[in-house]
Amino acid sequence: MSNKSIPAAPATVIEEPRNLQQATIYRILLAVSFVHLFNDSIQALIPAMFPVLKDNMLLSYAQIGWIAFALNLTSSVIQPIIGFAADRKPRPILLPLGMCCTFAGVFLLAFAGNYVLVILSVMLVGFGSAAFHPEGMRVAHMAAGQRKGLSQSIFQVGGNAGQSLGPLLMKWVFIPFGQMGALGFTVIAAAGIAIQAYVARWYREMLDAGYTFRKKSVSRSIDPARSKRILITTVILVFIVFVRSWYGASIGGYYAFYLMDKYGMTLDDAQIYIFMYLAAGAVGTFFGGPLADRFGRRNLILVSMIGTVPFALALPFVNQFWAAVLLIISGFVLLSSFSVTVIYAQMLYPGNIGTVSGLITGLAFGLGGIGSVVIGHLIDTTGIATVFVACGFLPLLGLLALLLPGDKKLEEWAAE
Repeated sequence: MSNKSIPAAPATVIEEPRNLQQATIYRILLAVSFVHLFNDSIQALIPAMFPVLKDNMLLSYAQIGWIAFALNLTSSVIQPIIGFAADRKPRPILLPLGMCCTFAGVFLLAFAGNYVLVILSVMLVGFGSAAFHPEGMRVAHMAAGQRKGLSQSIFQVGGNAGQSLGPLLMKWVFIPFGQMGALGFTVIAAAGIAIQAYVARWYREMLDAGYTFRKKSVSRSIDPARSKRILITTVILVFIVFVRSWYGASIGGYYAFYLMDKYGMTLDDAQIYIFMYLAAGAVGTFFGGPLADRFGRRNLILVSMIGTVPFALALPFVNQFWAAVLLIISGFVLLSSFSVTVIYAQMLYPGNIGTVSGLITGLAFGLGGIGSVVIGHLIDTTGIATVFVACGFLPLLGLLALLLPGDKKLEEWAAE
């Protein structure tokens, strides 16, 4: 077969243009993982700034919740739309453009002098994130070769590591420099733009060489019963991720206030506790894939939710030492299913990588922003201690994972 009609591509691209990429391209996986870290660390600076914004602008907990909602709405809820469009027509240019939007948002945030400007800047950061995730997920899938689970862990651990930096940003940046500290993150956004331009060029070369995410269509009848089962499974999976995100929002957005209220901690010390929770979650994300390969995806999702319950219920009643221990354990256990839920959804909808990314890491995660609004209002009306006792019961809803099909059935559907 002649190669003259095929545009130049990296040496790892195989000669048959419609075949799947066989080699794992680690330089690209690491590049998108680092950008995922940059993107999510910038997102993490929003909740990290909550105490500063609350004091500077005399905001209520409910108003703090609306800032979180604005971020989640723009960064997550619109992701399925972008992902759906990307699955039909890939747009590599969205990768650097998304980071440009993030750059603009974080720059405005540093100078935002009122609540409306804060909301606007947060929405710009959110739009940048929404543009990145579906195409970033597709790049990770493209560069994975046959190692899809590993690629997903590498990609997702970058994001969760970025999220874990939020509390440290509060400690090292916003406490000493205040709101103007956000200006320093324009450097991170600029680095993200440069890396994304490199990744987008590789992505375009692969597409020009004939890479496709979809198998050739085969004419066959679709079993209505199976289609209905897949739809029900999708709803259950999205709801589980929503509950996981809701509990995560309670810890990431409000637990520092709880620590200051109950233990009289300084804001500086309280941020270390949030970091421990999120950092443990990043480690759990990395190990979740191999654990799911050994014990089953459905089983891992179930255990990650139910296994968190005793620690979440005990958290409001322990001293400072045990609070740190419980946060580390619950963070690892709960977020061990982070990459697994994405892989599970990808097997439900083979070839629709962008749509699945938008649905699981976008819509379901973004709906957790609604939880932030609800939690903020409840804290204003009932008190922060009561709310955290109630939040401890949220992971119990993970029992719905019992209704998910097991791995054998999932693999049968993916192979058809």
